[in-house]
Amino acid sequence: MKRTFLFLAAAVVLTIAAHAQETDSLKYRVYLKDKQGTRYSLEHPQAFLSERAVLRRLQQGLAMDETDLPVSDVYLDGIQKAGARIIHAVKWDNVVLVSTNDKAVIERIAALPFVTETKLVWRKPAKEPRPLKRDSLTNKMDTVDNYYGHGYKQIAMSKVEKLHDAGFKGAGMVIAVIDGGFHNADRMEAMDNIRILGTRDFVNPGADVCDEQSHGMMVLSCIGMNKPNFMVGTAPEASFWLLRSEDGASEQPVEEDYWARAVEYADSVGVDVINTSLGYYDYDGEHVDYELRNLTGKYALSSRQAGQLAAKGIILVASAGNAGGGSWKKITSPGDADNILTVGAIGKNGQLASFSSIGTTADGRIKPDVVAVGMMSDVISTKGEHTMANGTSFASPIMCGMVACLWQALPYKNASQIIELVRQSGDRAEWPDNVYGWGIPDLWKAYETETK
Repeated sequence: MKRTFLFLAAAVVLTIAAHAQETDSLKYRVYLKDKQGTRYSLEHPQAFLSERAVLRRLQQGLAMDETDLPVSDVYLDGIQKAGARIIHAVKWDNVVLVSTNDKAVIERIAALPFVTETKLVWRKPAKEPRPLKRDSLTNKMDTVDNYYGHGYKQIAMSKVEKLHDAGFKGAGMVIAVIDGGFHNADRMEAMDNIRILGTRDFVNPGADVCDEQSHGMMVLSCIGMNKPNFMVGTAPEASFWLLRSEDGASEQPVEEDYWARAVEYADSVGVDVINTSLGYYDYDGEHVDYELRNLTGKYALSSRQAGQLAAKGIILVASAGNAGGGSWKKITSPGDADNILTVGAIGKNGQLASFSSIGTTADGRIKPDVVAVGMMSDVISTKGEHTMANGTSFASPIMCGMVACLWQALPYKNASQIIELVRQSGDRAEWPDNVYGWGIPDLWKAYETETK
């Protein structure tokens, strides 16, 4: 796998401290009142954003605001003096993730004048997870008589091959994949020509994301594969950041904190599009689950963060969730956020997959936005072979790559305009509903609409 790492100033990284000592058993989200005392200024964004991130905002005519400023150093210092270890800060929502063993520390933090709330988001699981072992590779690439190989049908569904033929394969576009791990992605021949700009693990800082679970690797394969006659993804010439936010050891709210930090990191390094095939509504143990009335796009931390991305010039493509056949049925956070593309799953026959989560949101907005192939999706396995998988997890990245190619073709559009253009190209655009949304988008039609 080719790696071209971006070297950024420490201020861009914005990681406040190394991950907490392994002995810490509790993690809390600390909500802050304001940003008084921050040493950064909106007049000098280069101090906390990359040149590409600043340029992206300028090109789209997007103003920076207080949410862009890093969390107050004065407040961080006060939290540390109270006895907590700071894991990271999330600037858009103005929260800090801390760890400790002592609840009295959190009581002291809660009493600080600049703290509005504290929330337990992680308790150390009783059993330590076993380290994953790397799967052995066969690197068997069985070819077929088609340029796109096994990925053709899921591409042709939205006529993206026509965008590719016109020269728009994602070149120059940067995509962040936020997921739970990219097992063996760095070792398999099938992925050795995907352009990876860098990786980062927000669950276990410093760890190798390719040692972790395979879900993110399969997601990546839907977008970035570039092996003609074996498998070509929806944006084979794009560049990627691989970011891990999902902790396979348990299902706790802290994963939204990791996700929120990953999103801001993606912004800071200048990505254009983010894919997230993750969803939150049901947590382990004592943590409070979400309720359907919470699907407002403004309740969950992940949803609040997601809803700000278009205003930062980034398109978020999110999976709708796989709860359609269960008691929950509805989309999951952050898929309920406004001004993103939430993607449901269909089969290659165009029919909705039974597991695909539906809308609407609690405040009556249509979700999902669009649909793509998520039933028997063509992906790459940890052995480096072609296989098939089910889930809106794969419908989302298939759509994500398509969107990146469309945006490459229409670079003068801003994030919100591309999102709306994709919706309006759907085969149900005249009568969108809470099952298919605006339907199966025709990306070639979207392009022609703007260029004729």
